[in-house]
Amino acid sequence: MKTIALITTALTITFASCQNSNQNKDQVFSEQAIAVHDEIMPQISSFDKTTLLIDSLLKNLETISTQRAELDTVNARIELTQLKDSLNDATDHMMMWMKDYDPANQETAYQKEELEKINKMKVKFDRAQQQITKTLAPFN
Repeated sequence: MKTIALITTALTITFASCQNSNQNKDQVFSEQAIAVHDEIMPQISSFDKTTLLIDSLLKNLETISTQRAELDTVNARIELTQLKDSLNDATDHMMMWMKDYDPANQETAYQKEELEKINKMKVKFDRAQQQITKTLAPFN
């Protein structure tokens, strides 16, 4: 009888330990996803300000070109428009991810997938930031 009780207790502890291990892994994925979100989210306000600047530059491109004869206005218009689209796309993706993300869902597959999504978004944000630097350089 004691042997059965010991085996039952050992199995219960092992099962509980496995469950805790999975919960911890799920929590790690969730915490990592939130950490990436918290890192890139502040860039949205910068992207919004840059979008306003782009609108102003596009509106005044002809005037700017009289002061900077070397400026290729056709190419500048294309690059500024593409940059604005990239910034809007990055911002829209973040808003959709935040709307759809369910932190209460602690399934490993779900949290791992969300971590992959937010990491891809970080790459998109980093590229947009590089594009800002490159595209706006002639206007500084």
